[in-house]
Amino acid sequence: MKGFKIIVLAKQVPDTRNVGKDAMTAEGTVNRAALPAVFNPEDLNALEQALRLKEQFPGSTISVVTMGLPKSAEVIREALYRGADEGYVVTDRTLGGADTLATSYTLSQAVKKIGDFDIILGGRQAIDGDTAQVGPQIAEKLGLTQVTYAEEILSVDPEKRKIVIKRHIDGGVETVEGPLPLVVTVNGSAAPCRPRNCKRVCKYKKATIPAERTGDNAEALNALVAERPYLNITQWGAADIECDPKQIGKAGSPTNVKAVKNIVFMAKESKTLTSSDEDINNLVVELINDKIIG
Repeated sequence: MKGFKIIVLAKQVPDTRNVGKDAMTAEGTVNRAALPAVFNPEDLNALEQALRLKEQFPGSTISVVTMGLPKSAEVIREALYRGADEGYVVTDRTLGGADTLATSYTLSQAVKKIGDFDIILGGRQAIDGDTAQVGPQIAEKLGLTQVTYAEEILSVDPEKRKIVIKRHIDGGVETVEGPLPLVVTVNGSAAPCRPRNCKRVCKYKKATIPAERTGDNAEALNALVAERPYLNITQWGAADIECDPKQIGKAGSPTNVKAVKNIVFMAKESKTLTSSDEDINNLVVELINDKIIG
């Protein structure tokens, strides 16, 4: 058989272990330029499921798509080091400030641009938003079946175009079957992604998008890509994937953050309460006023 064409949706996210005072902009959006960035953890789980399919079905290919600043090309390189075949970076100033609705629209346009595919895989959610909305919204926009909270792809039938997936749900697990093509979002409890492959690191460490081939090294980098075309990572702007300007970035984002506050929890003296309604009511009021609950 010819194998499957797999698309993995990946995101470069702020490292939540190093969030400081500059984590948010004045507009209430994440200040990505000021924060250390990492490969979104659950997207790595999704990549591992794709790599297992590629091993199981020779001839399969994995295309990784990310949306973000030009530095998000690092996500593509990390995927190439582990076994992906190609990558696409969607980057454009007009995409800044996108919420899940605008992000899912942009990524669905990129998927349409790629064209032929059998399976779209992505992490359940990104650690900078924790909404778990983008994957299902992409499935809706593309008119595809979706399977969420996946833990393992159990089997794929190329002839019947069917896939069997184990899901982790509240109270246990569930096994479901769906038709290809479809969208699958993968839990962090799924198998962790394999480490980088040394030979692939050596091969792809200088893979770049055009936006990275600037400055003093531009001539040398462009010459290297001309000599070794596999080092070129495709870069698309909003116009390249035929985005409607009204549906991208801040313009296409109905979600608005009104305020962002840093809440610091401080240990206080203990308090003894009775079971009276008055004591309980006073405690709830205090917790709300101190922004502990609300």
